Amino acid sequence: MAVVSMKQLLESGVHFGHATRRWNPKMAPYIFTSRNGIYIIDLKKTAEEIEKAYQSLFNIVQEGGKVLFVGTKKQAQESIRDEAVRCGQFYVDQRWLGGTLTNFKTIRRRIKRLHDLYKMETDGIFEKLPKKEVLQLKHERDRLEKFLGGIKEMKKVPEAIYVVDPRKERNAILEARKLGIPVFGIVDTNCDPDDVDHIIPANDDAIRAVKLITWVMANAVVEAQGGDVEKFEDEPITSGPPRRDRERAPYRAREKTQAPSGPGATTKTKPVKDVAKETETAPVEDAQPEAPAPAPEKETPVVEKPQPVKKSKPAAKAPAEDTQPDAPAPAPEKEAAVVEKPKPVKKSKPVAETPVEKKASAEPAKEEKPVEKAPKAAKTKAPDKLTETQLNDMTVADLRALAKERGLTGYSSLKKAELIDTLK
Repeated sequence: MAVVSMKQLLESGVHFGHATRRWNPKMAPYIFTSRNGIYIIDLKKTAEEIEKAYQSLFNIVQEGGKVLFVGTKKQAQESIRDEAVRCGQFYVDQRWLGGTLTNFKTIRRRIKRLHDLYKMETDGIFEKLPKKEVLQLKHERDRLEKFLGGIKEMKKVPEAIYVVDPRKERNAILEARKLGIPVFGIVDTNCDPDDVDHIIPANDDAIRAVKLITWVMANAVVEAQGGDVEKFEDEPITSGPPRRDRERAPYRAREKTQAPSGPGATTKTKPVKDVAKETETAPVEDAQPEAPAPAPEKETPVVEKPQPVKKSKPAAKAPAEDTQPDAPAPAPEKEAAVVEKPKPVKKSKPVAETPVEKKASAEPAKEEKPVEKAPKAAKTKAPDKLTETQLNDMTVADLRALAKERGLTGYSSLKKAELIDTLK
């Protein structure tokens, strides 16, 4: 008797693959055809592969092996957890922690910490600790339970691993292959079948499909342990086989999603048409008063009245050129003339004053230079007649200046007494 019927596979949507533009050529032997831009998996080959995987997993568990169920996708978390608990095996339904298999010694330490926290709570140690510390310990316990709750009873590395979607569980598969652990997995049309030892070509995004195949694999474990196999109870879903991945949506489906925007657009265009009609009727009414042109006749005498004002404008030579083209529009001419008058007055004044100041400041500078040189020439004649008392009255700076005039060297580092001795 077959472990699963073709009717169950068909009703669960196992045959739906990904879009034709997103596929792995290695999955071509398991594809039956394509419809509406979606590949259809051959259910006959799926049933055959399920039979092979069922028998292989049955033999592993019958020899005393343990199985680790891995499914971190939202579509697979619930079914992985429920079926693993039903068959008494381990599971990972949250993020895969790196080194769960290859670095199991470190993972065992965290599992031991989780058991210690549970023991502290049962022994009443939490009641003796401060509330803040108890909250921190409970938070740590909940976090460890979230990621390690499914493997907290696992004492060693499992003998087999079952995954949903090899692309999502890439790290788990790599660790299992390093340790030589056989991998059972649901492989969709966009996955690489070489990563999995026991392939089950099926839809890995539909909740019903994942639940059905996981139920079959759990039955293999239960049967190997000598238990009774339960019937598959599927929850009624009115929406048909779900397609939760965007990659599965064909091009036509995308066109249908744009359909609702059509009526919305038509409703928006209706008031636009009404506005257009109103705008068309409005100018018709305005055209009647425009036929007689009394307004322009009144404006023409207004233009002729400001013409005598032009006599005051020739005072400014620069704006005189602008008045010729602006004759039909007298209003802008007044503004232009008023603005241009103060500007040339302000610019001409500083231009004339600045060169005068520069010349005046340059002339006294030349007169001061010969005044400073005259006393220096008088000082050069005095040193020949200076006595020791006069040298003592002089400052160090004067003595150094005198030594410089006499052509002495090394005077800059000498003190006053040494300078007096050298100048005697």
